[in-house]
Amino acid sequence: MLKKDLRIKYSKLRSSLTSSQISSQSIAIANSVLQLPIWSNSYFHIFIPIEQKAEINTEGIISILLGLDKNVIVPKIKSSTELEHYLLTDNTKFTTNSLNIPEPIDGITIEPKKLDVVFIPLLAFDELGNRIGYGKGYYDRFLSDCKEDVIKIGLSFFEAEHCIDDVDATDIPLDYCVTPIKTYSFKTS
Repeated sequence: MLKKDLRIKYSKLRSSLTSSQISSQSIAIANSVLQLPIWSNSYFHIFIPIEQKAEINTEGIISILLGLDKNVIVPKIKSSTELEHYLLTDNTKFTTNSLNIPEPIDGITIEPKKLDVVFIPLLAFDELGNRIGYGKGYYDRFLSDCKEDVIKIGLSFFEAEHCIDDVDATDIPLDYCVTPIKTYSFKTS
């Protein structure tokens, strides 16, 4: 399937989820994340969900990370092509931007090269670890600035598509994708 068709399909599927389903499936995803071999790392980047787009509630994962004294980093849109990244602290204040994305107002910036693990929002993914976001390319550009061995983890309410037909050379594949019922591993080493 083509990206544009998958965006339509999965946007509709997500919008059909009830708040109860989003909550219970987000908890299942957070519990599954605990089984990943990532916990010796220190710097974890995670998105804050857009409620209007029925994204996975990452609050449970953030609670786990903070409970384990990990450095939690959250994104903020810097320009039409770039994200910047802030350390989440007790003093971090959030606002909602023009795209309805909650983001930190300011704080301590963290460079992408410092990150060990990145949790990535997505609409769909395939059996090879290719992902589809909203089509703006923020995460592919951001991930290209991270260190080569950064661990890339997608979070999805739905299982993998067989294949995304129009993967671009600039698309950066996932290492893992966690759904409420399965964890996919795409790592080759």
